Amino acid sequence: MAVHHGRSEEDGGATLPAVVPFELSHLTRMSWEMGSRTVDDDATTLGRWAQRDGRWRLAAFAVTSETAVIRARTPVGRERFYGAIRSELRAALETLESTPAWRAVE
Repeated sequence: MAVHHGRSEEDGGATLPAVVPFELSHLTRMSWEMGSRTVDDDATTLGRWAQRDGRWRLAAFAVTSETAVIRARTPVGRERFYGAIRSELRAALETLESTPAWRAVE
């Protein structure tokens, strides 16, 4: 399990759930309404992943040439959205791809 040591939400920074095997230094928490509207059916999907135990799911979407949105779906189906820098996310997704606890899904 990943441990995040960066800024905390209490410090004014956003953090990904601890089950996500990477961290991003420039991350913004988005409201559900904004995130769900941003990644509607027209958004370009960068990838989708699920924990091998099937509990958590992640999806990444290209929003602009420089911006991406990450959607984390909790085990009970709640969605959390985060804004990220695409270039920073690219390297993080490589980490996700190589993590045995996660697998790419369609």
